[in-house]
Amino acid sequence: MERFFDLRKHGSTVRTEILAGVTTFLTMAYILAVNPGILSATGMPADSVFMATALSSFVATMVMALVARLPFALAPGMGLNAFFAFSVVIGMGKSWQFALTAVLLEGIIFLILTALNVREAIINAIPSNVKKAISVGIGLFIAFIGLQNAGIIVSNEATLVGIGELGLWPVILAVIGLVITAALLAFRVKGALLIGIIVATLIGIPMGVTNVEGFRLFGPLPSMAPVFFKFEWSQIFTFDMLKILFIFLFVDMFDTVGTLIGVSTKAGFIREDGSIPRAKQALFADAIGTTVGAVLGTSTVTTYIESAAGVEEGGRTGLTSLTTGILFLIAIFLSSLFLLVPNAATAPALILVGLFMMSPVRDIEWGDVTEGLPAFLTLIIMPLAYSIADGIVWGFLAYIALKLLSGRFRDLSVVNYIVGIFFVLSLLV
Repeated sequence: MERFFDLRKHGSTVRTEILAGVTTFLTMAYILAVNPGILSATGMPADSVFMATALSSFVATMVMALVARLPFALAPGMGLNAFFAFSVVIGMGKSWQFALTAVLLEGIIFLILTALNVREAIINAIPSNVKKAISVGIGLFIAFIGLQNAGIIVSNEATLVGIGELGLWPVILAVIGLVITAALLAFRVKGALLIGIIVATLIGIPMGVTNVEGFRLFGPLPSMAPVFFKFEWSQIFTFDMLKILFIFLFVDMFDTVGTLIGVSTKAGFIREDGSIPRAKQALFADAIGTTVGAVLGTSTVTTYIESAAGVEEGGRTGLTSLTTGILFLIAIFLSSLFLLVPNAATAPALILVGLFMMSPVRDIEWGDVTEGLPAFLTLIIMPLAYSIADGIVWGFLAYIALKLLSGRFRDLSVVNYIVGIFFVLSLLV
């Protein structure tokens, strides 16, 4: 472990890495319940999708752990699964087999682009101040998700969002969990986020928030046959397939890029030239995960912003993601156990991770409007548009536009222009 993951160089230990991996898993384990629920709206069997979700998460995260050796975990992406179910299948009237085919093609294209270093070049082309803003924006986004999961923030017709009913048990549990976890952090207790999640889950039992009804530790494994290798090849050369494929490619590419930059910034991985160590291998992980996931029967696999929770617990190497990956595999056999953890119990960890990711905001060059405005648009649009990708697009295009209008052409590279053109096309499709 020490030699392979180079723990001493990263100032970490086996215990710290395992604890970080468990924390990451618990903050993102909700996908094992949410993804089958969303994709089942298309007619896909929920239990089969659960198996596909867990196995694709395991495979992709293990590639991240053993090849990229970075503390990032992967699973079918939120937003992408909703686009799969509600836009492609229900909205456009396509079959879920058609949507899975688009995901497979996306994964194959990503493998090619990663091999040619195209995706890594895009990461390196993102300006330094925008990279810092991505970290902050993701922090706001994570906190927003946590507040929503807790029921503290809810939808509101008059103002789009507003404060929920504070007297509800899930909200009360989330607040209790937040106070407990914050207190543990104040006393510098190692594993504070994980302890907070466990304590909140236990407190939620008498409240009725943690559902223990019908709990069984072990149960029969669902069959994957209904969704395994179910593709529809007859429409792969149609305009509809091209459009859907483009959206999948765009959203996944920049969600992953944004997450890698944001969490790497928090972990201190970003080099002086702005690059991320072993970024190519990390990008291979989500490309392989997406391809394998399509074969198994689930939507696009991407790097999870919840990886920041493990990084905050001290995770700095692939041993963190190795732990998370193994837990995804174990979850197949202990699905009832992890499903006990309610959203209200993980919400405090997400809110606090949002706090921790605010620090790069002080290093952004706010005094230069050509740097400050793009950074501001990046960090504010992510939570408001509920999209990491949209934040990057608006920030990047604002950067190019302001540099051109101010005559500072030397600040732009050829790759900046190419990526900018791609971004403009993405807005028009």
